[in-house]
Amino acid sequence: MRKAVAIRSRGFIRGLLGSAAVLAAGAAPANAQTQAQFQYGGITNPFLDTTAATVILTMQHASQWKFGDNFFFVDFIDDGNDDGFNEMDAYGEWYSNLSLGKVTGSELGFGPIADFGLLAGVALGTDANFRQWLPGARISWSLPRFIFLNTDLMLGIDAGRGLEGGSPPELANRLVIDVNGLLVFNLAGQSFSIAGHAEYAAATTDEADTDVPASILAQPQLRWDVGRALGGGANGLQVGVEYQYWSNKLGTNVVESAVQLLVVWGF
Repeated sequence: MRKAVAIRSRGFIRGLLGSAAVLAAGAAPANAQTQAQFQYGGITNPFLDTTAATVILTMQHASQWKFGDNFFFVDFIDDGNDDGFNEMDAYGEWYSNLSLGKVTGSELGFGPIADFGLLAGVALGTDANFRQWLPGARISWSLPRFIFLNTDLMLGIDAGRGLEGGSPPELANRLVIDVNGLLVFNLAGQSFSIAGHAEYAAATTDEADTDVPASILAQPQLRWDVGRALGGGANGLQVGVEYQYWSNKLGTNVVESAVQLLVVWGF
């Protein structure tokens, strides 16, 4: 979910995949959840328009507290190539959501809306020397079979050092909208889930007065709960696929469409 904007960098960017809890299919809400993820698939270098088999290892954590929830993840990425892109890179994001319903002690939801929140986020990338602040607001929805579903409205504020500081060109502020959620269902006696996000980042310009196009990054995951199928508890081993669609990837006109193998371990 799933929240970095398209930038002229070398780092691979993942979006937000969590909220108050990141849960396996059929699980009950928890106060905290940590997951390790392994992904493998062909990822595109948009600057050379080439594709390479890429390994992504992710650690992510979601937890609730008295007045809201926190979520963070860190990706470790390597494609084995020597082209200055996705080479032993690290990228992470942190989000804290302040629930207005919990703070006021009032029921603010109505209809399908469960709550409203104030959101504070930060995105950091080592390879691209990238940093971005993401303040905004959240609408939390209450829909059947969804463990959670959020719409996040944010302002992407480039906090890098720009070209003079050895960072990518500094971007003007831009609107970022992210929809992230987790849907659970049973099929043929097995537990499955669909998790992920879709993000829209509005067009903007950089410090060199170059137009940076709007982008869409969608990363839905289809997971089968292997741990539960083998008689274990929920939040254990899950396997599946992640589909990644990225239009105008990293500020280019390249459109990426990739399917990746996915293995998830919750603990």
